[in-house]
Amino acid sequence: MLDAGLNSLVGLDRLSVNGIIDPLRRLPELLGILRRLQRTFTDQPPDVFVGVDFNVFNLLLESRLKRRGIPTVHYVSPSVYAWRRGRVRRVARSTDMLLALFPFEADFYRSLPLQVVYVGHPLADEIAPDAGSPTARRQACAELGIPSEHRCVALLPGSRISELEHMAPLFFAAARQVADACADLTFVVPCVRPETRRWIEQRADLYADLQLVIYDGDARRALTACHAALVKSGTSTLEAMLLRRPMVVSYKLGEISYRVIRAMVRTPHIALPNILAGQELVPELIQHDAQPDRLAKNLLELLDKAQDNHEYLTTFATLHDRLRLGADERAAEAVASWFRDRAEVR
Repeated sequence: MLDAGLNSLVGLDRLSVNGIIDPLRRLPELLGILRRLQRTFTDQPPDVFVGVDFNVFNLLLESRLKRRGIPTVHYVSPSVYAWRRGRVRRVARSTDMLLALFPFEADFYRSLPLQVVYVGHPLADEIAPDAGSPTARRQACAELGIPSEHRCVALLPGSRISELEHMAPLFFAAARQVADACADLTFVVPCVRPETRRWIEQRADLYADLQLVIYDGDARRALTACHAALVKSGTSTLEAMLLRRPMVVSYKLGEISYRVIRAMVRTPHIALPNILAGQELVPELIQHDAQPDRLAKNLLELLDKAQDNHEYLTTFATLHDRLRLGADERAAEAVASWFRDRAEVR
């Protein structure tokens, strides 16, 4: 957005929080940012306000702006299919239009006075169906300096420090067990933020005996290069699916946050490929099940098979097609059409 010429009123890093405890610690600052943005948009009303993701914060802001007569659109539905399904009513009160990324989300809002438009997922458009081809894998390995004869495992423990504290030691311990069982195996860790790399490099004892490549950049290159991936639950699981990469999904929180969230979860799955398919396509090891030996066992099973033998990769391709709809254009047209209709009524 900054590259496109938009003006950032608050740095995105100030809104980067996770779990239950972290937002509570940052609550005064976050409320101050909320009030500042509300004043700004009330004093200089936009023709339409589009809140992108960051659901708790943006829905609060949209609700306040909507009460002041500012048209609001929310892009990316909260995960009402997974937990706190009562939020659908709050979403309907907070915004005029919802742009949904997944085909099943509109059903949750069907009985409410809210216009919902399924636009598809931008990642499915961005990642071509052949983006994970053998040729692409070899090129990604060459860019990362990985010998072509080595097998590669992507480790994606997250980018926030709070995530790394829980996930990185677990992932590296699992990687060590996998490395003990496999020769010529390279692990790749992407670092989206400089602080991510600093955190990892300061804890070199966690991975000193691994063949490890750490690089600055997003997960795409690591997932393209890898034969299998160990992935923190989140959008990276969708990216791995779109690249047709076998994966093991894991997640771990502080015990208090986990107990609170577990009480609200209403879905049997947390990995996006499993949620989209309505069945367990990829293994999920969460909280107390997230143990190094169990993660290593599942990774070894993936590496012991030829990738083409995984039947679920065909399902990955089918799901990719369902999500690949031209989301950017569909979202823009939905907002423009809705705004034109409102103007004609007035």
